Order: sequence, then C-alpha cells, then structure tokens
Amino acid sequence: MATSITHTESFTAQMMYYFWTLIGAFLAAVALDIFFIPNNLFDGGTVGIAMIISKFLGKQLLPILLICLNIPFIIMAWRNIGKAFVTHLVIANIFFAVSLALIQTYFPYTFKGDTIEVVVVGGVILGIGLGLIIRNGGCIDGTEILGIIIHKRTGITVGQVVMACNILVFAAAGIILKDWHPALLSMITYFVVMKTMDGVIVGLDETKSVLIVSTQSKAISQAIMHELGLGLTIMYGRGGFSGVEKEIIYVICERLQLADMKALVMRIDPNAFMAIENLHEVATGSAEQKWQHATKMKKISSTLFGKKHY
Repeated sequence: MATSITHTESFTAQMMYYFWTLIGAFLAAVALDIFFIPNNLFDGGTVGIAMIISKFLGKQLLPILLICLNIPFIIMAWRNIGKAFVTHLVIANIFFAVSLALIQTYFPYTFKGDTIEVVVVGGVILGIGLGLIIRNGGCIDGTEILGIIIHKRTGITVGQVVMACNILVFAAAGIILKDWHPALLSMITYFVVMKTMDGVIVGLDETKSVLIVSTQSKAISQAIMHELGLGLTIMYGRGGFSGVEKEIIYVICERLQLADMKALVMRIDPNAFMAIENLHEVATGSAEQKWQHATKMKKISSTLFGKKHY
C-alpha cells in the first residue's frame, strides 16, 4: 500500500513538473512572438540565432529552426550530462516549438508600445517562462548545454560561457541587420530576463537564517522562544582562537521579525555575534519529495548560471 502511494505521488509530481514546463514554454513563446519579433528584439543563444535566420526565411520557420539548432546540443547533453536532463530538455523544446507554432497560427497578435514597455513587459514574461522551465529541470537554449560541458573541462563558469555566446549573438544581429539599436535593446532586455528568471528559480521568499554566538545563550534562547514565539536549535562549538566552548543558536525567521530579534539579542548581550543569511526555501520532513526536487532544481540552476544557492 505504501509503495502504491509513493508511486502515485511520484507520478503526480512528475506530471506537475511537465505541466509547469508547458506553462513556462507557452509564456516564453508569447514573449517572443508577441513582444520580441514584432519589435525587432532578439533573445540570446540558439533561440537568438534561430530568430535572426527567421528574419530572412520567414518567422513561420522559427519553431523548426529552434529544434534543428538544438539537436547537436541535445546529442552533446546525452553524451556528457545525463539521460534524465536530456528528457527534460527534449520535452521543454517540443513544448516551446509547438507553443510558438500554435501562437503564430491561432493568436497572431503583436504588441506595439513604447520601448520601455516592450523591454520590461516582454523581458518579464520571457523571464518567468524560462524560470519555470529551468525550475522544473529543462532548458530551451543549447548554449547552456555547451556552457555545462565547457565548465566541466575548463572550469570556466557556465554563466560566463552563456554571456559570451549571447554577446556574440547580439553583435551578429547588429552586424547582419546593419542596425545596432535592436541589438542594444536586446542586451538590455536580456538583463531584465535574467533578473526575473533568477527570482522564479530561487523564489522570492524573505526568510532569514540567523546564527547567534553569545555568553548569554540561555537567556537569549528563552527570550526568542517566549517573546518572539520562534523555535530554535542549539549547536555546540569552540572558539578557534580562544578554544572556549560555546553554545550557538540557530534560528529561522521572517524578514519582518528580524529587527525584533536583533533588538532582543542586543538588549540581552550587546557583545553578541550574529550572522544573518537569506534562505530561498525551508522544507520539513512532510515535504520530502518537494525538498528533493527543489534541491535538484537548485543544483541545475547553479550549474547553468554559475551561482551557489544556500
């Protein structure tokens, strides 16, 4: 019975990953077809190369060009990264290509507005779409695969490889089209996309973790539990220089509780040491499967962007 429940939960979770990948692919397609293409903006990587080629061959070929350009990178990923990642990669690319084709056929709308509107709104929509895809284990840009492989062999971060590839794509767009205005606007839009994508991948939670080292650890821990109503963990450490054994208090709190906690600690021990960090996610044993997936996604995003998520 327990095995059956586990399989059901696993299947449901897998379907949810594909569902959010589909939503992300659709949003990315909306951003490209409605905001980017009508306003001569380009994405980076293989998507950007496909968009440049489609300027001459016709945008109706964009979905096919995307699949064709990513095939070599899919093969590289199969040989160098792993089958599970390739499965998500292929599914994301199929969803993205199909979404583009459907939007071009049945929703041929265009957004014409001020430059700032196109850059911000289009960039945010694309960032949300790409963030959902990556958060659920996929990607639609072959240069990220190239970046992972180069990182394994040379140590150069994936983020640096992807950035270099995107700069080359934007430069190529300016040279080929003989107009640097769209290329520069595409570069600006790229930073909007990256910022939005990062927020989607790691979350927008304002949870903090606090380490407190004090000679008044017992009084501080009692005050935190009874005055702030927060749970905590007592850890034991030893001063590296003094060799004195000390109790270390570990607390997780919301951003709005942080000021009260700092005031409380300083009231009891003005000489206390506090280390405060941002937490992107807090999970418990009741959400083990969600935690495992979140950990996997953070590893993927860390690999793709050369960032460490704590």
